[in-house]
Amino acid sequence: MSPRLVLLGPPASGKGTQGRRLAERLGLAYVGTGALLRSAVEEGSPLGREAAPILARHEYLPDPLMCSIMGDWLDRQSSGWVLDGFPRSLVQAEYLDGWLDTHGWNLDAAILLEVPESELLQRIRDRVECPVCRWSGRQDQLAAGRCPNCGGAAGSRHDDTEAGFRSRLAEYHQHTLPVVHRYQAAGLLLRFAAASDPAGAESRLLELIRPHHGSPA
Repeated sequence: MSPRLVLLGPPASGKGTQGRRLAERLGLAYVGTGALLRSAVEEGSPLGREAAPILARHEYLPDPLMCSIMGDWLDRQSSGWVLDGFPRSLVQAEYLDGWLDTHGWNLDAAILLEVPESELLQRIRDRVECPVCRWSGRQDQLAAGRCPNCGGAAGSRHDDTEAGFRSRLAEYHQHTLPVVHRYQAAGLLLRFAAASDPAGAESRLLELIRPHHGSPA
């Protein structure tokens, strides 16, 4: 049975990078809500138009809207997945529990990526993203400003400012830390030190979750 995993952590903790790698190694579906919403804004979809002013204020989307979006995505999945950026509040965590219960499934683990605040801020300053394929990485990984994955023109995200980071971090402390505590109380939380040894992070993360996953579908 393929696992169903949630990635938690403050902004710039590496959820997107580790989530994509984890999904690829385990043969799971992956969704990053941040990239999903930014794409909707850029495409000018109804969701994007509704989300744009909220994201511009560096705020999370209201729970009912976010749960509806994720419910649509989850309903299209037939096997295991990695969720990056959901749930971000207790209401969203309760929604996910209800969705899993309706389908007769369980959450296998919630992985908390832990990074010191000073390093998070430095990552924000160095971070770049490709608007074409949604690859994200560091400035020094670009060649002439081009994405190493698809060749698109990559650059800093519009919300990667210190003020934006502080706002998102405050939102994280207010809304997402209670989710962390909830999963810890349920015995589902795995803590992962994501600040050191980036080259070995993938293998360390796989080893951490090994007891919590079966064979990929």
